[in-house]
Amino acid sequence: MPNITVSIPHQLTRAEAKRRIQEQIAHLQQQYGSLVGHIEQTWEGDTLDFKVNAAGQTITGRAAVEDQAVRLEIALPWMLSLMAKNMQQQIEDQGRRLLEERRPASA
Repeated sequence: MPNITVSIPHQLTRAEAKRRIQEQIAHLQQQYGSLVGHIEQTWEGDTLDFKVNAAGQTITGRAAVEDQAVRLEIALPWMLSLMAKNMQQQIEDQGRRLLEERRPASA
């Protein structure tokens, strides 16, 4: 299966990056549950192994939360590999927004 590999830089603590990823997964399940189906996720330390069933296809992957980046590897089935380039760009864009440092608003 073709892979998508993405490294998304961040300036957060590992714990904060992991928390945001967990929140995003819960949000995606809630928002796209009817399209995505079940998301299996297993955290071992700062590494997430996941499996998603979408449109009758199974996507598997791993996200490793490191000190300065989140490294994401996704294995796509053949049918979805046709959209890999577009998917990779969307993942990079959304990942950067998710992990950007947010500063409290000034009073």
